[in-house]
This record gives sequence, C-alpha cells and structure tokens, in this order.
Amino acid sequence: MSLSVLIMDDLKTAMRAKDTVALEALRAIKSEILLAQTASGLKEEISADDEVKLLQRLVKTRKESARIFTEQNRMDLAEPELAQIAVIEKFLPAQLTETEVEAIIVEIISETGASGIASMGKVMGLAAAKLGGTAEGKTISTIVKKLLV
Repeated sequence: MSLSVLIMDDLKTAMRAKDTVALEALRAIKSEILLAQTASGLKEEISADDEVKLLQRLVKTRKESARIFTEQNRMDLAEPELAQIAVIEKFLPAQLTETEVEAIIVEIISETGASGIASMGKVMGLAAAKLGGTAEGKTISTIVKKLLV
C-alpha cells in the first residue's frame, strides 16, 4: 500500500478523533507528497525511496525546531514538534542502532579497501545506498569519519 493511501486513512482517523497534533503532521506529509508529485510535472506516485527521504526531511526539520525551542525555554512550542515527530516516524522503516550501522560501514570499508579521509565520499555513497532510510545521514557520516581517520 502506498504512503499516500496510508496517510489518507490515518488522516481520516485523526479527524474523527480530533487529534490536532496528528492532523498537523499528517497534513504536512500529504502536502510534501503532493509537492513532490507535481515537481516532476507528472501526477504519478513517487518512489518508495523518495517517500522515505521526504519523511526523514520532515523529521529532521521538526527535530531542529524542537532543539531551538528547547534552547529558548519554549517547551510550549517544542512539545508539539516532538509529538509530530512521533507521528511521522510511524511511517519510516525501523532505524538501525549505531552499532548495526557501524558494522555495515566496517564491512563496506573492508570491501572497498578505503583508507583515510579522502575515501569518505566513496564510502558515504555506498553506505547511503546500502542503508537506505534505515539510518540518518548524520549518523552515517559521523561513523564513517570515526572509522576512516
């Protein structure tokens, strides 16, 4: 089942339950999907990889907002952002732990024979392709730097 259909079903459920936080998060996802579909000029479904990237971008934006609000002691604004993150993350694939990501990156480094920070781009490209939406880019980057230095 496509992400659009899942979002619409959850949107209807949230409307019936009058869950404003879920509604706001689901409407943001729906909006981003529609923007991604119309950006190409076609009215067809976007790929599963693009859907995951879109959801990760939404989560990243909300995490950053929540961090800023928390730094400014505005918990009244940070809490809805954190609640929306929980709603959006339901649609993301299960995230790998740092230990699991590190094991995969060690495997990639040994396969490619990469050494030194100059090989970081090559390893990052392979790691991003292999890990897909199961790990954040920042986590991957941090681990690759640690292992290549």
